[in-house]
Formats: sequence, structure tokens, C-alpha cells
Amino acid sequence: MREYEHLLVRKEGAVLWVTMNRPDQLNALNPKLVEELRSLFSELYWRRDVRVVVLAGAGRAFCAGLDLKERRTGGYNSVSEHMDGQRGISEIVMAMRRCPQPIVALVNGAACGGGFALALASDVRVATPSARMNAAFIRIGLSACDVGVSYFLPRMVGASIAAEFMLTGRFMDAERARELGLFSRIVEPDALEDEGRALVKDMLNATPLGLRLTKDVLNYAVDAQGLESVIAMEDRNQVLCARDDNYKEGIAAFFENRPPNYS
Repeated sequence: MREYEHLLVRKEGAVLWVTMNRPDQLNALNPKLVEELRSLFSELYWRRDVRVVVLAGAGRAFCAGLDLKERRTGGYNSVSEHMDGQRGISEIVMAMRRCPQPIVALVNGAACGGGFALALASDVRVATPSARMNAAFIRIGLSACDVGVSYFLPRMVGASIAAEFMLTGRFMDAERARELGLFSRIVEPDALEDEGRALVKDMLNATPLGLRLTKDVLNYAVDAQGLESVIAMEDRNQVLCARDDNYKEGIAAFFENRPPNYS
């Protein structure tokens, strides 16, 4: 497995635990961390040995967004170079949605700007009471529409609420985020990893193919033209899964009330 400078990555069976590891900087996104996240999620598309990913931040924050101190010292020489740098960041969330593994985000503390985007791009979000999220970009002279936030947030909470938080840069606390459906649940910090493990355990009861295809169609369904388009994808999923070698094992495990043993 590749060595990372700002990511702690460990593999436990079919689960990849990924922790952003710049705790003294609240896991702010510097160029190296951006590159490592983009590379990791891009490579996951081809990995059959990983079935679920858990994403977290070391220390007292999930991710405080772009590291402005490192950005100020760097700078860009041209518009084209700036566009490349911008796309290098936004490619992270596209890779997160493209990778077939469900991503569980464990959000503790701040998830601001780019950290907000990472949380929204995950499939399931569990938080602690200290979690706080905002579209921080608009508070530093930029547009709030960045790194996929203007795509994800209105689809998740509706246009009016999304506009409220994006036009103001207001913080959304953990309870408000749960009310809006952004967090599945809120747990104390010492229970956060256990809650993630419980979600992962239930996800691994699905066949490898069934889990991947479910995320696949959930992505398509968000922007589908209508019910018939979604059902066509669902029908494809069921036929493919029923013809997969692991289908019989899934049925047997269900009737025998035991964990499945998938190949």
C-alpha cells in the first residue's frame, strides 16, 4: 500500500480506514493532502479488495477547508494554471462519487469549505455534537459555489435552505444538520468509530456486486429524467446481482441466520 504524508490509511479486511492527518492545522487542505486524497479516491475505482471506505479527521476537526497560509505563499502564474489548481481540488469529490465503494464520513468538529464538500460527497455521515459545517468560501472573498457544494447541498436539503447557508456562510451545527437529513445520527466522540463500524458491518452483509451497484444507481437516480429511467437501472441491477456467484451465498446466509462468506 502506498505511503502517504498527510493520510493515515489502514485496511481491515474489506474496509479502508482513511484519516486526514494534519491535526495541528485542523486537517486543512494543503497541496499535498489534496493530491493524496485525489489519488486515493481515484485509484479506488479499480480496487475489488476494498468494499467500504471510512473517512475521518485526526484530532479535533474533520477538515477546516483550504489551507490559506500555504495558498498565499504559493500563488498561480496564470489563469490556466489557476484553473488546473482549482480542478485538482474539485476532482476529489468527483472521484469520491465515481468510486464504487460507499464512503462513511465520521465528522468531528469543523467541516468547513472543502471539508464541508468532503462530508457532502460521502454517502453516509455520522457526527459528534461538536460538528460544525459551513460554505466558508463566501467568507473569504470567493463564491460559495465550490468543490461540488452547490450540486450536493440543494439536492439534499432543498433550494431555499441551501441558499440560506451558501449566501451567508453561516455555520450549521450538528443538531441542525441532523434535522435537515445531512447526518444519520449524532454520537459522542468516544462512540464515533464504533458507530462507523456498525454501519460498515451492515453494509458488508450485501454482496460485493450488490453494494457497488446500489451506490451506482443512487448516484444516477439523483439526476434521472424520471421514474422509468431509474427503474431501468434498478432492473439491470437485480438481473446482474441474481446472476452473480455470491447471490446463492447471500440467500443461504439469510436463511441460516449467519454472516455471509462472499468470494
